[in-house]
Amino acid sequence: MTAQVPTHAQSQRLPAGAWVPAERDGLPLWDAGRGRSVSRDSAVHEVDVLVIGAGQAGLAMAYELGRRGFSGYAPQEEFSGQRSSRGTYLVLDAENRPGGAWQHRWPSLTMGRVNHIADLPHFPAEKIEPSERASEWVTTYFGDFEDTFDLPIFRPVMVTGVFDDDGEAPAPHRLLTVSTTAGTFAAKVIVNCTGTWTRPFIPHYPGIGSFRGMQFHSQSFPGSRAFEGKRVVVVGGGLSALSHLDDLDHGAKKIRWATRTPPRWKNETLGGPGLSPEAGMGVEERVRARVEAGLAPLPVVAETGLPVTDFTQSLKERGLTKRWPMFSSIEVDGVRWDNGDFWQADAIVWATGFRPELRHFSSLGIRLSGGGILMDGTQVVADPRIHLIGYGPSASTVGARWASRKAAAGILTYLGS
Repeated sequence: MTAQVPTHAQSQRLPAGAWVPAERDGLPLWDAGRGRSVSRDSAVHEVDVLVIGAGQAGLAMAYELGRRGFSGYAPQEEFSGQRSSRGTYLVLDAENRPGGAWQHRWPSLTMGRVNHIADLPHFPAEKIEPSERASEWVTTYFGDFEDTFDLPIFRPVMVTGVFDDDGEAPAPHRLLTVSTTAGTFAAKVIVNCTGTWTRPFIPHYPGIGSFRGMQFHSQSFPGSRAFEGKRVVVVGGGLSALSHLDDLDHGAKKIRWATRTPPRWKNETLGGPGLSPEAGMGVEERVRARVEAGLAPLPVVAETGLPVTDFTQSLKERGLTKRWPMFSSIEVDGVRWDNGDFWQADAIVWATGFRPELRHFSSLGIRLSGGGILMDGTQVVADPRIHLIGYGPSASTVGARWASRKAAAGILTYLGS
């Protein structure tokens, strides 16, 4: 499914920036689950800890729960054998196979272009070839991890809503009800690891709906061949934009890079693919302070900056890093700036980032008026039964490691209280 800018008809039923991976009876699964009709008649599967998402954060969380003595729960069959005194846990994943969002990355994105990917717990990665496709390498690595530790992952299952149905029962016995495309679950604790891939963000500019050319978000970027001989505007100041500029240089007729603010080039020069683990830790500290004050996380590049690497130096040498300020409007055949300058364009590529996928928690009111969520480590202050990993400081692959350990320890304390 191509995540192009929705038509007017689509916008009547899709939240802004929404991406729906599948449809049923002509309706997106997201709409199909709003009334909890997807699984309301199903038997309830009760589990102590429910993990939503099986990307890097979800896998690390599953490992930490298993290591602390939790038993995997199998919703497809009756449980046989002795349950762990720690409790049960299950991972729900909307994907058809291992790999999380990485399996959907554009084909030209190689491991040499991505920021540092931390190893999964006690599973060091073998040497990575910079030329290997990120979508293939990460999918294989995640799948091997799942098999090695025999993680209880139930897929494909899409969570459509989380509800507080258990009245005034005292914690930790008060359950959250989870509506999914595979039945209804009830859990004492939910660890959300859904990331951001399903919430691409495209800012609104006057005339965006009138543009007759192609529009793609990074999420659905088709590769350079689709842009051969075309004039292309790339919007966004992060690493995804730089990757697209490099791709387009191999086929597009003309390229113009537009950003809202000047590029945030880092001072140090790195020979590797991007952020070092040490630099990543500094970013996490700044982000943690922000979300623990209840503020929404800033865009990734606002925290990380753009590293000066062999790759970015190559872009500069080819003249691809010349930047234009953001245009003010879009017309049928191009973009226009406030000073009246016009640039004809056949396509716009929106490398404008993502938002956290938290729509399934909308009934619980955990967001503050400014859009942020008040956090205490990985725990939602407004509802301690919910942990968010992949939100704020734990959005990086390094962050997912420490966050899963901290969350697992906190869950043991909570369930034992």
